[in-house]
Amino acid sequence: MNHTIPIPARLRRLTGAVQSSRLEPFLLAVTAAALIAGGIAWLAGADGLANLFWALGTVSAVVPAVGWVLAALRRGHAGVDLIAVLALVGTLAVGEYLAGALIALMLATGRTLEAAAQRRASHDLRALLAHAPRSAHRRTDTGVATVPLGDVAVGDLLVVRPGEVVPVDGRVESAAAVLDESVLTGEPLQVERVRDEGVRSGVVNAGGAFELRATASEQDSTYAGIVRLAEQAGAESAPVVRLADRYAAWFLPLSLIVAGLAWLISGSAVRAVAVLVVATPCPLLLAAPVAIVSGLSRASRLGVVIRDGGALENLGRARTLLLDKTGTLTRGRPRVLDVTAAPGLKPAEVLRLAASVDQYSPHVLAQAIVDTARERKLELSVPTDVTEEPGRGASGTVDGHRVSIGRLDPAAARPTWAKAVDNRALLDGAAVAWLTLDGQPAGAVLLRDPLRHDAPRTLRHLRSAGIERLLMLTGDRAAPAHEVAAVLGLDGVRAELTPADKVAAVRTEREHAVTVMVGDGVNDAPALAAADIGVAMGARGSTASSEAADIVLTTDRVDRLADAVTIAQRARRIAVQSALGGMLMSLAAMAAAAVGLLPPAVGALLQEGIDVAVILNALRALRVDQAARPALTPAAEALIHRFAAEHDDLQDVLDSVRDAADRLSDTPGPKALAAVEETHHLLTERLLPHEYAEEHQLYPALAPTLGGPEATATMSRAHTEIERLSRRIATHLQLARTDGGLAPEQLDDLRSCLYGLNTVLRLHFTQEEENYFSLAP
Repeated sequence: MNHTIPIPARLRRLTGAVQSSRLEPFLLAVTAAALIAGGIAWLAGADGLANLFWALGTVSAVVPAVGWVLAALRRGHAGVDLIAVLALVGTLAVGEYLAGALIALMLATGRTLEAAAQRRASHDLRALLAHAPRSAHRRTDTGVATVPLGDVAVGDLLVVRPGEVVPVDGRVESAAAVLDESVLTGEPLQVERVRDEGVRSGVVNAGGAFELRATASEQDSTYAGIVRLAEQAGAESAPVVRLADRYAAWFLPLSLIVAGLAWLISGSAVRAVAVLVVATPCPLLLAAPVAIVSGLSRASRLGVVIRDGGALENLGRARTLLLDKTGTLTRGRPRVLDVTAAPGLKPAEVLRLAASVDQYSPHVLAQAIVDTARERKLELSVPTDVTEEPGRGASGTVDGHRVSIGRLDPAAARPTWAKAVDNRALLDGAAVAWLTLDGQPAGAVLLRDPLRHDAPRTLRHLRSAGIERLLMLTGDRAAPAHEVAAVLGLDGVRAELTPADKVAAVRTEREHAVTVMVGDGVNDAPALAAADIGVAMGARGSTASSEAADIVLTTDRVDRLADAVTIAQRARRIAVQSALGGMLMSLAAMAAAAVGLLPPAVGALLQEGIDVAVILNALRALRVDQAARPALTPAAEALIHRFAAEHDDLQDVLDSVRDAADRLSDTPGPKALAAVEETHHLLTERLLPHEYAEEHQLYPALAPTLGGPEATATMSRAHTEIERLSRRIATHLQLARTDGGLAPEQLDDLRSCLYGLNTVLRLHFTQEEENYFSLAP
């Protein structure tokens, strides 16, 4: 049985185009050499030898050009190359070999520009779904045997080892299985499937080995269905008609009519050839491709790989944008949202203990906890006697205490503070990692996949660039999807979608406008192939999504998409200007040739002058458009990195503010007041100096980039409010010291100050990260 994964039709077309494009550089070298050799012979007085060289250059272009024309005719349209073929044949027929050699060089140059773009893009991409399983481990009476995937039958008992891809759809036979389903759903958090629960092929075993009862064969499983969807969707997407070919649709018959009339009226075939020579659509053969390839070059410098000029042209016409959530609008991996400590502990200590145990765990939540602790410069202890139970968490001895991080026993009684954590996790759509210290709940770490800092500004830029409709298509749960959509102001959201659902949604949107789909997972590959333009987040996304896409963002920054749209629109606009301007000049030259004022050779030279003018205009697409992205000075960029790092360091201060407020709410007394005192010390020593430095160093440095000091006025007002609330807290503490404790009438105001400060700080930090810090790579 053949187990080869089928390659989508779009990829087969790209491969064929790349293979055929190897001819263009050779043709360019031959035509250039023939033209130069003929020129040298002509200067030496060998007119016959010069004509021979020019004729050979013309003939060398006729043969492949005829092939290109026939290929275009088979697709149902006559492209720009047909006029070039007629002009080449005409120059040979009337002996205007120099004109023929010039046209041959123009034709070869234009084709080479387009071929170079395709070769460069395909170089960075790999085969579709390379990580697909090829075999399975089947349990038999004599043990476990590795068999080809095609031999797995419904009812077989399989063993899925740690880290392996689930080969076929099945049902869990072990007590539990811990799975990473992000490849299908996009959800970055791992899930646990208990006995008799269904598991889909393509997900990854993130825990220990488990047994799986096959409920479908290879061809009927989820993973194979995704591959078929990608193939079908790619086959539906017709190749883009080049801008030059669209203009050639009316320029071609007009040129033939003028040439025919010139021949009919004058009786001279030379005049007809002269008309065809100046009608050779060099603005289409050269100017439009130069503008488009210049746009491709500009995009590639920003980390945006665009497969071909057709994709760039289409992107410039797009009006609807569909986005996956996880890894596209969000970071695609969990981050610590908040840390809660039991009475008697501090949030920083809870995080330190949790990270100390999790240092050796491969779990995605464990990695997020450890990363956060290191960002906050906490000193981790070396744990001993570390054990990990898949689906439950890790345990170990830290500083003489038995510490566990993971799930709590659902049947165990929970203290009041723990119930509040559960409520908050539900409201925020967060996962909870519970810390137990010597068998007692001691704290909790809340984790969530956060929004990308650059996502809000990216969507604003996309709307200003002409994108009229922004929708989210995601396999994630509805609650977090709707929250992200509300924050970003999307026009709609569809959650809990299968790959087939995404394809159906893309098809529906394509009926109304040119549609872009953006995603990063295997589950997005069919939708990317079905869209007019598929955009893959290639820096951390799957190979499958990159191969199904027309555009790949090779840097982990979604704001590059807004840059790519702006570049595409500008390149297309310049291409249209160059093409139309050049054709108008060509029409004037055609009129002169028709009445006998331009012989073919002179017409070819005049056409060269037109070419130079339109190509110079087309090269404007290489120029950086400062409106697309504010220019940062090196000093401002360095300040952004500095204050972004300080934001990470100050997260424990934010946690402390909320923790102090919670303690005042639970048990207002000397211990709660001491927590407020410590929080005020952190505000005074660390937070307020940070805000002061931002106000007097960062904001003035960013003002020229953002358009003046008024652009930062709102953020400066937040600094004022943070300082006001901090002073109010200090006043309450001073009164408490004087009076020997908090008066009842102080309690509510102090608590509201702390909760208010926590809210303002988190909002302020988020705004700075989205609007300012995301400006720097």
